Amino acid sequence: MTEIKVELTRRAALLGAGGALAGASLAGTTVVHAAAEKQAAVPAPVARYSVGGFEVTTLHDGAVSLTEPQKTFAMNVDTDTFSATNADNFLPNDSFQISFTPTLVNTGSELILFDTGNGEGARPGRGKMRAALENAGYTPEQVDVVVLTHMHPDHVSGLMEGGSPTFANARYVTGQKEYDFWAAMDAEANGVTKLMASHVKPLAEKMTFLDDGGSVTTGVTAMAAAGHTPGHMIYMLESDGKQLAITADTANHYVWSLAHPEWEVRFDMDKEGAAATRKTVFGMLAADKIPFVGYHMPFPAVGYVETNDSGFRYVPASYQLQL
Repeated sequence: MTEIKVELTRRAALLGAGGALAGASLAGTTVVHAAAEKQAAVPAPVARYSVGGFEVTTLHDGAVSLTEPQKTFAMNVDTDTFSATNADNFLPNDSFQISFTPTLVNTGSELILFDTGNGEGARPGRGKMRAALENAGYTPEQVDVVVLTHMHPDHVSGLMEGGSPTFANARYVTGQKEYDFWAAMDAEANGVTKLMASHVKPLAEKMTFLDDGGSVTTGVTAMAAAGHTPGHMIYMLESDGKQLAITADTANHYVWSLAHPEWEVRFDMDKEGAAATRKTVFGMLAADKIPFVGYHMPFPAVGYVETNDSGFRYVPASYQLQL
C-alpha cells in the first residue's frame, strides 16, 4: 500500500481555525467581519434591443430626484385626486425621480443618436451620455447622425464638450419649425436660447431640417408631435416589418402623463396641445402594439402602452425585443 503523506501548513491551520470559528458562530458565538469597502460609481448603464435589422441601445444620461411633484406634474388636479392616484401606484406624494435617456440606433449603415443629454455642466449626477455611449462600445467620432427631437437643455447640452462639437464627424437633423421658433428669439431671452446660440447654431451648416413625415434615413421617419414645444418631433423606426417609436417628451411620467394624459405638465408650452398629442400618439401605439422609447421613462425607458379608461397603462418591456 502506498503511504499518503499529509502535511498541515500554517495557512491550512489558520483556515481550520476559521472553520472552527464558523462552527462556533452557529453554536451562538458572534463572528465580527471587517466592513466591506464602498465601491466607486458604477459605469453609466446601457440596454440593447433589436428592431428588425436595427440595433437599438438606450443610454442612461442620469437621473434627478426632486420634491413637490405637483409643481411640475398634475398641475390642474386637486391634491386628493393626485394622492389617490399615487397610492394606487405605490408612488410618494412629496418626491419623484426623472431619468434622461438618449437613444442610439445602428441601422447597419449609419449610427444615429437621438438627443444628447444634459452635457458636461450637469455632472456628476447627469451628463453621462458620452460615458454610456462608450460603455455601449462606440466612440463619439463614430456617430454619423445626431437627431434633436426639440431644443430643451436636457436634449441639446451634450452637443458640445469642452467648447468643441462632441460628435466631430456627424451630420445633424432637427425639425424646421422647432429650430425656427427658438432661433428667431433673442439669444439672451432664456436658457433655451442661450444654448441655441452656444450649442446648436454653430452646427447649423451641418444640419438638415425636417417637416412632418420627413426622413432621417431609410426606415427612420419624423412625426410632428407639438405641444411640449412648438416643433417637438417624434420618430418612427421601421425595419424588416418591426417598428419602434422614439417619443421624446410626449409623455414625461409613466403614470401621471400616461394614465392621465390630460394632466398638465409645467414644461409643456401648449398644455392643451400637449394633452391632445399624448392621446393621439399613445392611442396609435396602443392600437398597433408598437413599443416606444420615452426619454423620461424609468430606465431602460422602453415599453408598451395599452388603453385604460380615458388614458393608458404603461407596460415596461421585458424580453420581447431581445428575441
